[in-house]
Amino acid sequence: MLQQTPVDRVLPRLDDWLTRWPTPASLAAASPADAVRAWQNLGYPRRALWLHACSVTIVEKHGGHVPSDVETLLTLPGVGPYTARAIAVFAFGAHEPVVDTNIRRVIARAVHGHSDQGPPSTTRDLADMDALLPGSEVSPAFNAGMMELGALVCTAQSPRCEACPIAGLCAWRAAGYPLDDRPRRAKQARYEGSDRQVRGVVLKKVRESTGPVTRGEITPLWPDALQLDRAIISLLDDGLIVSSGDGLSLPTD
Repeated sequence: MLQQTPVDRVLPRLDDWLTRWPTPASLAAASPADAVRAWQNLGYPRRALWLHACSVTIVEKHGGHVPSDVETLLTLPGVGPYTARAIAVFAFGAHEPVVDTNIRRVIARAVHGHSDQGPPSTTRDLADMDALLPGSEVSPAFNAGMMELGALVCTAQSPRCEACPIAGLCAWRAAGYPLDDRPRRAKQARYEGSDRQVRGVVLKKVRESTGPVTRGEITPLWPDALQLDRAIISLLDDGLIVSSGDGLSLPTD
């Protein structure tokens, strides 16, 4: 839920989710439609389908127990390198490097002397963090601490260098805070008027309906018919909605 979504938006939904489905088995017993409805407006709703599919796999292949090692976690639907390592480290205390945007920024500045972390590279980023990890008994706390350092102190726009506990070791500070001339990642396109917004409008209508939604009900939702069709097709392709003779609805199995 936290991937690309602020904590303050996630916490209420997480509480509701865990109250309803406290175990993988309880979520696996629900339908994909239930998961999509419970996801509501968190964004990137495919994550709801992945989480449901992940729970089904955990029940069918792992006896209802979440795997504890990175290699096995990576076999679960929708689980990538970051999520696998985060679960292994923070849930099971594994001695593994975890790398997010905040950690990459701290390492770019403190170790490499760059103002910006530049384009991501999984191999390089994990190697950088792995080289910094202390003993296995404290590596989960170290991973968490590096995340918090980047989120609260070594921020992207206004770093609080005077409050930084590693300011004396920072290569960027020692070099006089040089600006980075490396290429930056392109900014995400605006949400307003985007296909993402149209997808959200359509999915909200289907999610809140008690039955199939007809084309006549969908058409007034967005003025651009071609963009509306494109959004519907992409939602169908992602498995977030299904089409029948009666209209559009959420997947049931």
